[in-house]
Amino acid sequence: MAQQKKRKTGDAHFLVTENYLMTRGASLHLSAKQFQGMVPSNDTIYGVVVDIPVNPQALITLVVYINGASNLYFNNGGSYTGAATRYPAVVQVGRMLVANASRILGEAEKTTKLDLPVGLEHHIFLMTKNGIYRKVFVPTEAIDASRDMQTIYALYQRVMQELRTAQMKDRAAAPHNPASKKNQGGV
Repeated sequence: MAQQKKRKTGDAHFLVTENYLMTRGASLHLSAKQFQGMVPSNDTIYGVVVDIPVNPQALITLVVYINGASNLYFNNGGSYTGAATRYPAVVQVGRMLVANASRILGEAEKTTKLDLPVGLEHHIFLMTKNGIYRKVFVPTEAIDASRDMQTIYALYQRVMQELRTAQMKDRAAAPHNPASKKNQGGV
């Protein structure tokens, strides 16, 4: 079984695996060089990483890059990756999210602190050549958020929806074998 660490963060207690911490960390530190020709300036956002608490024990990290690659990582060590290679709808909405993420760059703060969220808050990390910017967003307070933040929230929910649809298609196409569900995560 994967090694787990207990992270106590305020009123949320997330058990996270080493694998989760490593993949999340690697995602947040992927260089813009991986997207040559797609990142024209130092302020261009090339990646959006969103930590989304599902309940006090479950945390999902959504990772979306400028090329449309969109992956999910679960605090239990599971993941759902590679959907963008099979489903154009995932690429399309992923690119839309990253292209629009600059709308909230002014609301975000440059950070080196890549902590996990507390309670219901979502941590949105915007990756640029100039560094990583963080925006904390609480969905229950969405009505009070800026119109731009509401748009970004709707877009990352659409990415999640497309990934869920892709995951269901993958499961339907897979042979009825428990081992075939290895990369299906845990939503």
